[in-house]
Amino acid sequence: MSFKILIIEDEENISEIVAKYLQKEGYSTLIANDGIEGLALFRDSNPDLVISDVMMPTIDGLEVLREIRLISDVPVIMLTAKQEEVDRLKGFENGADDYVTKPFSPKELVRRVMVMLKRTYKTIENKQVLIEGELKLDLNKQKLYKNEVEIDITSKEFQIIYAFFKNPRQILSREQLIELAFSNDFEGFDRTIDVHIKKIRHKIEEDTKNPKYLKTKYGAGYIFGGSDED
Repeated sequence: MSFKILIIEDEENISEIVAKYLQKEGYSTLIANDGIEGLALFRDSNPDLVISDVMMPTIDGLEVLREIRLISDVPVIMLTAKQEEVDRLKGFENGADDYVTKPFSPKELVRRVMVMLKRTYKTIENKQVLIEGELKLDLNKQKLYKNEVEIDITSKEFQIIYAFFKNPRQILSREQLIELAFSNDFEGFDRTIDVHIKKIRHKIEEDTKNPKYLKTKYGAGYIFGGSDED
């Protein structure tokens, strides 16, 4: 399969170098010089992955990301010169899958792209269904159900939920969740996990303040399918 990658970057020298390295690996590429053009190309071309700069004219990369997330769960890697944790967290909260800080190695970026594509579009050959109470996780379809009703989840949320299903009634720290769900390629921050957990709770719990399935063990991490004791 030849994956299609959209590069949204106002610095032409960067976008051309990135495109050249991606093409050497067999990927097809599209280039947009600003956010407005990027969103138009995204809607027209339906890419498999997006690489977007944060600081751009017309509309910035975070706004582009928000618009993409309204209609798609396609993986998005953000390019930024900013190194403040709060800036990265803002991107992850809006749905970014990864961050690469400028200046960067094109080879490293390509490797991140390869890992992201493999993780997102991998095929699970053996059909498996995991069940925990009213929840059912279909590994083949990568879908979550509650009382046989499908719950809309992102690919990243699926990976986290899968980690919990594989380790029921065990306290998992943020670091363990990152390792189990994302491997060593995760470049976010520990608190990014909290953002995902909050979203997952709103989708699977009747009462998020008194969760039945996904509980916080303060100072330790999270436990899935545990006892009713806090």
